Amino acid sequence: MSHSVSLADYRVALSTPRATAPVLTSLLGRLPIAMIGLALMLYVQRETGSFAAAGLVSAGELIGVACGSVVQSRIIDRIGPSRPMAVMSLVLALLVSAEIAAIELGAPVAVLTTLGFALGLSQPTVAPASRALWTRLLPAGAVRDAAYSYEAISMEVFFILGPGLAGVLVALPWPGTGLVAGAACMIIGSLGFAATPAARALRPEGAAQGSLLGAIATPGMRTVALAALGFGVLVGFIEVAVPASAERAGHPSAGGLLLSVLSVSSVVVGVLYGMRPWPRPMHLRLPALLFGFAVLVALLSLPGSLLGLCVALLVAGSLITPQSTAHSVALELAAPAGTETEAFGWVVTSVTLGAAVGQSTSGQLVELFGPPSAFATAGIAGAVLAGALWLRRRTLLPASATAPALV
Repeated sequence: MSHSVSLADYRVALSTPRATAPVLTSLLGRLPIAMIGLALMLYVQRETGSFAAAGLVSAGELIGVACGSVVQSRIIDRIGPSRPMAVMSLVLALLVSAEIAAIELGAPVAVLTTLGFALGLSQPTVAPASRALWTRLLPAGAVRDAAYSYEAISMEVFFILGPGLAGVLVALPWPGTGLVAGAACMIIGSLGFAATPAARALRPEGAAQGSLLGAIATPGMRTVALAALGFGVLVGFIEVAVPASAERAGHPSAGGLLLSVLSVSSVVVGVLYGMRPWPRPMHLRLPALLFGFAVLVALLSLPGSLLGLCVALLVAGSLITPQSTAHSVALELAAPAGTETEAFGWVVTSVTLGAAVGQSTSGQLVELFGPPSAFATAGIAGAVLAGALWLRRRTLLPASATAPALV
């Protein structure tokens, strides 16, 4: 079950012996988790002049992240994080170089999208490994929930702050600066995390065997993945429609700053929400939070000025971290034993797949009808997915593991 956490629980978790080095290095490695995709999108858009083409390339990168997260996480559950992260950091550096060369040489969109997919596939999975580490450092209870909440809050800050930085850096003389900066940050942070004593000591403890589907084989995990997918769809729509709104208003450099506004209310409300989550039952919390976020995203279509959009984004951001925290804590109910890293990998995969769908669809709608249509469509899609979550809510009841009829 989920526990209410206090500020003292956060302090205890983050001051746990052997946690300092992984916390600091994972922060650096996770900062570009959403920055690289948007930096790539904005880079391609500046070079080609098309949001539709840029959305396809970015979607390819996000799909690569989604696939790579599950595969790498399953490997980490079996052999630990250090070797996989070192290898993938090297591969990422090579693929980023290849993508930049292709963009500068004016390669076809199909080539850019394929390279984007490979680039995403190679990104080291710091976030799942970082979350799994807490199961070895802390006993079950409020302090561990505080650690999970911290992971969710920091990850969602990066999901918003990273794109904001990408939007700012694309305004520099060379629009590929954000892509290079994000990749460098991820590589340095991943190598640093892999080298920490806590990460090197992380070894499997009876990793689950059986189904080829792994952690996602359980009904509860599929429900958590659906919640994360819906969240990612909404974020993907926002990440394209907001910069497009700024560009159409004649202030293209404001797009990144507007996206950063989401993180302000996200962090504040996220900490407070962890102290008194509502609805408390997890099977009700996931659909309620997704539906509320869908409504707030739909309302982004109403403001007629960038100032109004800024205020609306501040309100919408209030439900970002509560959702991510709920996804993380729900894994305690849904994930099979021995699949801690892979289970969170599926959350990352679902968010990034949703973001890929949201970004590519939003790019098309922005080109054809303008940003307000993208926000409105996002709200409708989020509400539909929240309804699907409501129908699956019983899979997250404590007794759901003994109910084979639920799918």
